[in-house]
Amino acid sequence: MFRLLALAGLAVTLLGSPMALAQNATFYTVTYIEVGPILSKVGAAALRDYRNAGRKDDGNFGLELLQRIEHANQFAVLGAWVDQKAFEAHSAQAHSKTMQEKIAAISAAPSDTRQHQALSVAPAKSGRDAVFAVTHVDVVPPQKDNGAAAFKQLAEDSRQHSGNLEFDVWQQTDRPNHFTVVEAWGSRGALNVHVMQKDTREFRIKLAPMSGALYDKRLYKVLR
Repeated sequence: MFRLLALAGLAVTLLGSPMALAQNATFYTVTYIEVGPILSKVGAAALRDYRNAGRKDDGNFGLELLQRIEHANQFAVLGAWVDQKAFEAHSAQAHSKTMQEKIAAISAAPSDTRQHQALSVAPAKSGRDAVFAVTHVDVVPPQKDNGAAAFKQLAEDSRQHSGNLEFDVWQQTDRPNHFTVVEAWGSRGALNVHVMQKDTREFRIKLAPMSGALYDKRLYKVLR
């Protein structure tokens, strides 16, 4: 059953849709990878092999490989899983270990994997050449619940904005005051308009006194 769903997710991704089955998952991961400045092609090749193999693992609902637009040697791997045990089993697979060994040999910094539960997740829309934005946000611990409420409202509002393909918010399992925002837009222009929408700006004003760090928004393209 899980393998069939994973293969269905692969087919949809090849048609250009972002993490189309992610809303069926209960566990989400993002891994940040930075290889040497002139080793982006080598890193991309190793990560493609890993992604293609990982999508076939039991319990995987989506595995998306992103490359940062401004810094081609930086990558993010987004994963959606039936549960934490499925991710742990995936991490023990030979293709995961092989990828880790290859990346370790060319990395500029250690890879960083964040594990999450869903805070606000909805079905994604299809669209080719999506522009992804992945943002890590932490709020000070006493503001955890207020921050979560603000993110839920942001997600609901943003899904209504023109050009939005996906807007999900994940909450870290080990640090519940840390969040990951995953956005996909039909174009860079649609993202730019979203940033200046009234409800987006009101969210940033509301978030500012809660923040424990800078708002770390990074733009990516999908690697096929």
